[in-house]
Amino acid sequence: MTTEVSRKLGMAARVREFTRAHFATAPDVASVLARFDDLLARAHGNAARQHRGHAGAAGARTRREELRRQLHHHLVHYLVAVGTAAARGNVELAQRFKLPATNCNTSVFLTAVKALLAAAENHRELLIREGMAPSLLENLGGMIGELEAACEAQRTARRDHIGATADLHAVVGELVQQIKVLEGITRYRFGDDPVVMAEWKAARQVLGQPRDAESPLAAVTGVERAA
Repeated sequence: MTTEVSRKLGMAARVREFTRAHFATAPDVASVLARFDDLLARAHGNAARQHRGHAGAAGARTRREELRRQLHHHLVHYLVAVGTAAARGNVELAQRFKLPATNCNTSVFLTAVKALLAAAENHRELLIREGMAPSLLENLGGMIGELEAACEAQRTARRDHIGATADLHAVVGELVQQIKVLEGITRYRFGDDPVVMAEWKAARQVLGQPRDAESPLAAVTGVERAA
């Protein structure tokens, strides 16, 4: 969540407290307040989903990097060493047992490791005679599956983060519009009460932005209020 969005949500929470204190017994304003409460709840829900998506993507990325490191430095290194030994004098077979580039992306890395696994499956007995542990290929296949799952988890979490961010910005925009409506209602009911209007001004002030006595909504919308 950006600082701007966080500050606007804080402002919206203060506006809700103000409306509950001053419009609790005003049934004609109930529908406006209900919509405002619903929008604020949706905003907080999207903020939570945005955070979960960010955290999930970060966790999946860490898991992906660790799995790739283990694959490359332990299992694949071992398989390539055995394959190279088994391919002595066989240039075509030797070409199949090459370490993947360390700087390639994960998709290319997975393709290369799967090709290694396929070649090893076709020459399993030969590789075992050269020193390959019988369980290596099963372990390699399992770790490939884990790496693919981590990549998919990262993509899913990233999509959720992006979607939640877009929804959050849309809902905050709607909240701003509702605050403009509440501005009008408050001025209509309490415009001659300096104490209540001072409370309102404090409630709808976006923290970190300058106050504008001539334009109560300028700090929220950036647009001057019509005279």
